[in-house]
Amino acid sequence: MGAPEPRRPAQGDGAVDTGAAPAAAGAAPAEERAAEPVDRDYPLTPVPRSARRSAFSITVVLVGFTIFAPTLMAGASVGAAFRFSEFLGVLVVGSLVLGTYVAAVGFLGARTGLTTVVMARYSFGTVGSKLASLLLGGTQVGWYGVAVGTIGQMTGLAFGWTGWWGPALIMIVVSALMMLTALFGYEGMYWVSLVSTPLILILAFWLTFKGFAEVGGLSGMLAIEPSSSMTWAAAVTAIVGTFASAGTQAANWTRFARSGRNAVVACGIGFIVGNGLMVFFGAVAALAFGEGDFTTLLISMGMIGWGLFFLFGNLWKSNADAAYAFGVAGAEITGDRRKGPYIIGGVIIGTILALTGIEGHITGYLSLLGVFIPPLGGVLIGDWLARWRRGQPPVESLTERIRWQGLVPYALGSLAAWVSNTFALGIAPLNGIVVALVLAWALSRFTAPRREQAAA
Repeated sequence: MGAPEPRRPAQGDGAVDTGAAPAAAGAAPAEERAAEPVDRDYPLTPVPRSARRSAFSITVVLVGFTIFAPTLMAGASVGAAFRFSEFLGVLVVGSLVLGTYVAAVGFLGARTGLTTVVMARYSFGTVGSKLASLLLGGTQVGWYGVAVGTIGQMTGLAFGWTGWWGPALIMIVVSALMMLTALFGYEGMYWVSLVSTPLILILAFWLTFKGFAEVGGLSGMLAIEPSSSMTWAAAVTAIVGTFASAGTQAANWTRFARSGRNAVVACGIGFIVGNGLMVFFGAVAALAFGEGDFTTLLISMGMIGWGLFFLFGNLWKSNADAAYAFGVAGAEITGDRRKGPYIIGGVIIGTILALTGIEGHITGYLSLLGVFIPPLGGVLIGDWLARWRRGQPPVESLTERIRWQGLVPYALGSLAAWVSNTFALGIAPLNGIVVALVLAWALSRFTAPRREQAAA
């Protein structure tokens, strides 16, 4: 099946269907039923207009996604390395870079109705897109392990357990609960968000209030000397890295939005305001008490019991999001219309990572995410600007297996981000996004077939 004529309705605002190719004349009803998605969350096909959600619903899910306890941990590690006034500058820059980038990816999700990993088929090819699925799905499995491990370790501390089996059993049980929520899909995550988001906000505001009280208010906070060291560029990279992987997959949820504008607003609230506040809250507590390790911080503040209660409520939702993300990535890799088997498989791997102590390596993990994930989104944005602004052919009509015009920009964007991070040359994630975006736009614009250039 060839590319459509330019005047054909596009996948996107006002023209989204189930994503199936038009049936041939006289097609049997059974064939039409077979073309319908098996999974109501549409892991491989565009979300139809009838399944789109309100701006409020999308915002609730994304805010619940970013009001994430490990972001408090990242804020604590970054905040302990700067004076408070300097930290605020780092926070603003990092949040704006992350929020702008995620809003662009979220906009594409609403326009196409597709998950990030399925959108990657246009930019990387039907086989090349497996790289995006492995990277994005794999990093979410890692985040899942961080959250499960945090709950297990904090439960052991709260109850004074000295052995390994107690925390390990907790990890396995809570991981199973999180998996069940993810299997319910968008609907399950929406309702858990309504409950879990206030819980972590209560903990965050409580930490901030106690932090300012400990040092005598704002003047005392401004006078605190940092207890560790970190370069400005590394700190921004860490802030972007808190949600570089998840933000690149914002399309997984914004594809349910009724318009691109709703998606952008929801991403702005979630990733600039929500994520930024969580980094801020963690940093304030770390500066006030001179402790960059979040678990140790809660113990020193005498809040381990309450902290455990609030963290469990929040991490339940966040890990359901992570499991959902690696579920749809697995569906894209295999071409399966069901996400459930891949959610279960990813949960098993994430739980094993938690049992081996992955949460103890969060800072280095964030740095890697901030380097290698953002260029993926840069390629998607640049390719869309070059070829698909007026519409895309149905995803099942794509025949190009490998698109070097997407893989080369991603590789060079990742190299630029790695060099920037290694030698502290500017803001590594931003450098990677810009290089990948510009190269993807240029290569797609000037090497695409004539019919694609005409459509663009």
